[in-house]
Amino acid sequence: MQKKVIEEPTNYKALITLITVFFFWGFVAASNDILIPVFKKTFDLTQGQSQLVSLAFYIAYTVGSLIYMGISFLLKEDIVNKIGYKNGLALGLVISALGTLLFYPAANTGSFPLMLSGLFIVALGFSLQQTVANPLAIALGPVSTGSQRLTMAGGINNFGTTIGPLIVSFAIFGSSGTTTMSIESVKIPYLILGAVFLLVAAILKFSSLPDKPEAITKTDDTNTTKTSALQYPQLVLGMIAIFVYVGVEVSTASNLPAYMEKNLGFLTKDIAPYISLYWASLMIGRWTGAVEALSGNFSIQKILKFVLPYLAFGIFLLVNAIAKHDLAPFYVYAFVILVLIAADLLSKGNPARMLLLFSGLGILALLTGMATDGMLSVYAFTSVGLFCSTLWPCIFTLAIAGLGKNTSQGSSFLIMMIMGGGIVSWLQGYLADITSIHASYIVGVFCFAYLAFYAWRVSGILKSQGVSFNTAVKGGH
Repeated sequence: MQKKVIEEPTNYKALITLITVFFFWGFVAASNDILIPVFKKTFDLTQGQSQLVSLAFYIAYTVGSLIYMGISFLLKEDIVNKIGYKNGLALGLVISALGTLLFYPAANTGSFPLMLSGLFIVALGFSLQQTVANPLAIALGPVSTGSQRLTMAGGINNFGTTIGPLIVSFAIFGSSGTTTMSIESVKIPYLILGAVFLLVAAILKFSSLPDKPEAITKTDDTNTTKTSALQYPQLVLGMIAIFVYVGVEVSTASNLPAYMEKNLGFLTKDIAPYISLYWASLMIGRWTGAVEALSGNFSIQKILKFVLPYLAFGIFLLVNAIAKHDLAPFYVYAFVILVLIAADLLSKGNPARMLLLFSGLGILALLTGMATDGMLSVYAFTSVGLFCSTLWPCIFTLAIAGLGKNTSQGSSFLIMMIMGGGIVSWLQGYLADITSIHASYIVGVFCFAYLAFYAWRVSGILKSQGVSFNTAVKGGH
């Protein structure tokens, strides 16, 4: 007889404190897209070499996961369970702060390798933060509403991705419209960021966040006799899916500045609003997909499906208006958002159907961008952000479905595959050097093609295991 579990109410005070780290992940990851063209010009790099920025940043997630598992193996105990979740988060922030310190000597000496080392260590801290924060957000209240808490956190993450490029661009170029840039201008914003990391670490240390949440530390001995998450085909195929999903999400944005400079004649300082729009597109898509978490009334949901995406778009316009950017080129994007809304309604919240439909639209967007020139191609490439927006929760949900007591282990394997963001970006940059940046976006087409295959294949796998999905998924990375 199964014991009835009494769910505790959501600890909103702790949750609000926690989701600050989600903001940092988005802020820094999107800011890399501004650093790439700056480093490329300053250090006279090829397009492939410039993508080492993404490679160094995202490969750190894999290295961090391996270190995490190695230490846990040596201790014969999960390291976070040993030191506590609150301490794990604080430690991750301190590691990231140490990485920002390297920007000072790197800028003074003009060292590209030292810059990459700084980004690597920042992301190494993020790896530990991700490992802790995602399950902790779920544990800060009823399991049944865990995805809603991740949706809130995902929205904060995307706010960071929206304003990150604008703030870093302002720090480097200022508001005077100058086209000159000095590598030394990079060190101050990252030193400030490091100080903020340490401040938040101290706040978290003395916050009400639980050290060892019961919802996480409880052992689930039901559902499966398998001893490893890798024995589940949905997880193994899902690991590849996470790899290519993060890959196409990151590489589309990180190669966009070079395309706009070389093919369209944009100045580096004028690209930031478009990078901001790309990452804002993820916020627009995730707010659209989170509607079911806000209301159970179907009529209200239909209204919110149209209201929330344009509210998110309005935030993007407001931020850029404050930054004194010309908003005229962005109004047409309101029509592109209608495609997202229609696709979301057609998916009916089923993760496999949503993954298949949005992957198809991602392919269509990239092929449109490759087949056209001018601003139409920019809007097409930017819209990839809309169609990537809900793929993380879709893949994650499908990949860990039915894993039972192996769910936690499966989750750590999926986090490890975030390294795809660096490897796929570098691959596209390398292909751009030997062909053209325009043609290099074929890499993203192949990524989406695999995601469409996974959506089709995993449905059969889960059906054979007696697992089905009839409700919407929410959340995001």
